[in-house]
Amino acid sequence: MRAGRFLTGLMLLCAAMTSAFAEDPPRKAFRVCSDPNNMPFSNTKGEGVENKLAELFAKSMGLPLESYYLAQRMNFVRNTLRYKLPGSDYPCDIIMGVPVGFDQVSVTKPYYRSTYALVFPKGKGLDGIKTGQDFIAYASTAGRKLKIGLYDRSPASEWVAKYGLTDMAIPYKIMSADPEQYSGEIIDKDLANGKIDVAVVWGPIAGYFAEHVKSTPLTVVPLKSEQHVKFDFEIAMGVRYGEKEWKDQIEKLIESNRPEITAILKGFGIPLLDANGELIQ
Repeated sequence: MRAGRFLTGLMLLCAAMTSAFAEDPPRKAFRVCSDPNNMPFSNTKGEGVENKLAELFAKSMGLPLESYYLAQRMNFVRNTLRYKLPGSDYPCDIIMGVPVGFDQVSVTKPYYRSTYALVFPKGKGLDGIKTGQDFIAYASTAGRKLKIGLYDRSPASEWVAKYGLTDMAIPYKIMSADPEQYSGEIIDKDLANGKIDVAVVWGPIAGYFAEHVKSTPLTVVPLKSEQHVKFDFEIAMGVRYGEKEWKDQIEKLIESNRPEITAILKGFGIPLLDANGELIQ
């Protein structure tokens, strides 16, 4: 009797394990969690770098692309990648850009590395600045009246504090509840219109908006990480925890499409770094 119950239990356990390790059902679409208004990364028109990467991956898999849009604010992951009502499916399966080390998702291998950068108008007295230390030297002496635009709680705010330039900083909220607000406004509007003299922002934002501001020619100076201030970060893609097969598939796509990925990134003016932290020309 006991032997029979043991065998029955063993069979049930084996069946459960077989189910747990069964292959994922075939995917019907490449479903992306996206922000509707966050250029240069994504928008509802499909114009962002992450939109283009999603198109590339969907094509590589032979699947139609579907985007689930939600403003990337607080609880974005919980309300997209991990949101599931009883009896329904998840609305999307992948976030195309997350920093390596982001613990709310299962992070893939990185597909690019970038860094924060200075952005300033040409012909306004800053043309001799070629490095971050050039800027610090100038701002600490002749440039004491500069208005430095930066996002609060970012490496930029740590940097100006390190060198005693906090009184020159014009802080912007790193996260706004306004769905019409976008990260590039600091360049697209305020720097272009002279409200600030220089912006210190994440590289993709710097590169993209510096190229798209038509009223004022702008210079981009990538910054190097230094003691107590890390400027460069690796960017990967994020999937749900427990979906190893899906993660493996995405990582294979990253490897097989690296030339195409790099071409897309460069097309958006994103400053790219190599494994040693040096700028890729």
